[in-house]
Amino acid sequence: MDLKDLFLAPLYLALFYGIAFAARRKYTNAYTRKYFIPALSLKFIGAVALGLIYQFYYSGGDTYNYYYHIKIIYEAFGHDFSLGLKLFLANGQPVPELSRYTSQMFWWQPHSTELFIVRAAMPLAMLCFNTYTVIALSFAFISFCGMWAMYITFLRIYPAAYKQLAIAIFFLPSVFFWGSGLMKDSLCIGGLGWTFYGFYHVFIAKKNILQASILGSLGIYVLVSAKIYILLSFMPPALFWIFNENSSRIKSASLRVFLKPFLIIIGAGVAYYGATNLTSGDERFDVEKIGERSKITQEYLSEYVASGSAYHIGELDGSIGSIIRVAPQAIFISLFRPFLFEVRNPVMLLSAIEATVFLYFTLSLVYRTGLSRSLVLIAAEPILTFCFIFSIIMAIGVGTTSGNFGTLVRYKIPLMPFFLSALYIMRFKAQALQGPKYKKRVAA
Repeated sequence: MDLKDLFLAPLYLALFYGIAFAARRKYTNAYTRKYFIPALSLKFIGAVALGLIYQFYYSGGDTYNYYYHIKIIYEAFGHDFSLGLKLFLANGQPVPELSRYTSQMFWWQPHSTELFIVRAAMPLAMLCFNTYTVIALSFAFISFCGMWAMYITFLRIYPAAYKQLAIAIFFLPSVFFWGSGLMKDSLCIGGLGWTFYGFYHVFIAKKNILQASILGSLGIYVLVSAKIYILLSFMPPALFWIFNENSSRIKSASLRVFLKPFLIIIGAGVAYYGATNLTSGDERFDVEKIGERSKITQEYLSEYVASGSAYHIGELDGSIGSIIRVAPQAIFISLFRPFLFEVRNPVMLLSAIEATVFLYFTLSLVYRTGLSRSLVLIAAEPILTFCFIFSIIMAIGVGTTSGNFGTLVRYKIPLMPFFLSALYIMRFKAQALQGPKYKKRVAA
């Protein structure tokens, strides 16, 4: 950050707020209006705070590596616009005449997910004289748009929980901190929101299909380009959600029971086919190599990154079977750790507090509702089934590959709004089923 950040950031911030206030009338109602600007403001605060912490606490890191690459491409545009455009469009491919620039870029590789973020940020850099803070605020604004689409979708399904859903989606500290700045996570959680919105409106509600298809396709493109494992975690429960929502149209209960296992198998087959074709040949995300990559990533991160915050879930030998064996621990770690006594730095404290709240809320809900009734609720409500399956798949994935809490807190933010939203909806459903007696116990 430098002096131009101090001068330009307030001007662009005013522009973003002007757009937001104009859009609020169209995309809110009497109940959600009060959350729109505060939620956006938290995203802006998170974007600036992340930059400051990386600069003064970590003395560098991913967000400044992105900016370093952006600066090189921006300078190329300044030297020769046509050369800069060629560098922008090359997408990591070796081009001899660009070597004086590409030789400085350690992320210059074909189809690099990091380079995708750099290229996504370039139009923003051109519009703000390559000002880091303005680029970060722009990422926060884009991310907020996707998350508001996620919020709207949840409201269409369960409008009574509009307050609690706002908390789950916008006001979790880790989510608005790690998911707001110049990072992959910002675009990915926004992309996940658009994917969720598009999927629900196209396949479940069957409304606003054109708009939903465009936004859903945009979200899928972002996820495929930046963090495809989020999309792979989304696909199987999403297909199962389609079946659950549409099976009610089958009038015969016996026919529904008979068809269910076949449709689950078909859905799983489609998901696996899509996953293997999307990732085929990708060294990092190929489904056939997922066990091997999990082992390598876990070993690297636990040994070389964030000393003092590593965790161990068991031995990974590179096979899918070893991931299945450690899956229960991975789920628990991703959802409910670090514990407060495991905190090693101020940033980790945020994650520990959230994990403690998640653990308390989960145990409290199960205790008050009962384990068997909780499972019945999850099975009976398609949105709960989707959210919990998605959260579990994501938890296994990030829990087995992170190896330390420093990276885990970033990797798990896509599942957090869905898991907490599901808990809130489940609580409302339990209250409705158990009546005044349950409400008295909750109040107590």
